[in-house]
Amino acid sequence: MSGRVFSDRVAAGRALGARVAEVLRTREDTRGARPVIIGLARGGVPVAREVAKATGGDLDALVVRKIGAPGHEEFAMGALTAGHLVVNDDVPRRLGVSRAEFDAVADRERRILHDREELYRGGRPPVDVEDRVVVLVDDGLATGSTMAVAVDAMDAAGAARLIVAVPTAPSDSVGRLIDRGVDEVIVLTMPEPFEAVGLSYDDFGQVDDDEVIECLNPDRGR
Repeated sequence: MSGRVFSDRVAAGRALGARVAEVLRTREDTRGARPVIIGLARGGVPVAREVAKATGGDLDALVVRKIGAPGHEEFAMGALTAGHLVVNDDVPRRLGVSRAEFDAVADRERRILHDREELYRGGRPPVDVEDRVVVLVDDGLATGSTMAVAVDAMDAAGAARLIVAVPTAPSDSVGRLIDRGVDEVIVLTMPEPFEAVGLSYDDFGQVDDDEVIECLNPDRGR
């Protein structure tokens, strides 16, 4: 990759939103639909907010937690949402992580996930996605494990059409999502070789809880 593509998540979201809006207008199975734009919390939510503005869609968030390998947290053994789990079987096997160690990390991540959902929603239920066009948004994909579990969750919730939209991703992760049955994957840039999501951004600072809350509930506290 010759250089960084996006100044920050907002800029990436605006570029991605324009592309998603074009796709929704031109596809017969999505034209005229009011989509649900779901950002993967935390980093995907500011991107999703811009996509929702561009498409007129309903904005929501999905809390997905990576299950990092003990002592090697950068390696995802899997990922989970409130009701779904995806396991990258080769990672715990390669690192010698036992089932008990895996379960301990997963249980800890479930507790964090529950607390974050309560914090972000403030008692508000998730947007109903049944029979609707759903666009899952993140700030980028690496292994794609977090997006895979998000796809499973939306399938189980009855989404009629499922689109994954991200600013940057490696081609192999895109291929795995297509194999998983996603109707369309929208990616603005696929660097080769792909090293890290953050290398596509000038500013890739952490998104904190307050920013997620403000994106989802802009009038809270006013």
